[in-house]
Amino acid sequence: MTEFEQRPDKGRLMAAQSKKNEKSPDYWGELAINPKDMTNVTIENGMHIYKVSGWKTKSKAGNTYLSLSVKRIEAEAPAQPPKADISDDDLPF
Repeated sequence: MTEFEQRPDKGRLMAAQSKKNEKSPDYWGELAINPKDMTNVTIENGMHIYKVSGWKTKSKAGNTYLSLSVKRIEAEAPAQPPKADISDDDLPF
């Protein structure tokens, strides 16, 4: 198989050709995430939350695999307090 090009927030899962035992994974692969780029993501219980999507794909050699893409779920911006409607004329000094 040709070399897989690593790109940020992308990856792949290949079907295991054989399993050593019943707990061996059915798929294996990698996912490239740059930890320095982890801003504006939702963090719950100390974990970064990502949305993962996959597409069934076939390589040039005819091997089927799942192509993966990660979308970072941006944390909601905190609510801004309403601005007071006070003009300089309303100030007592």
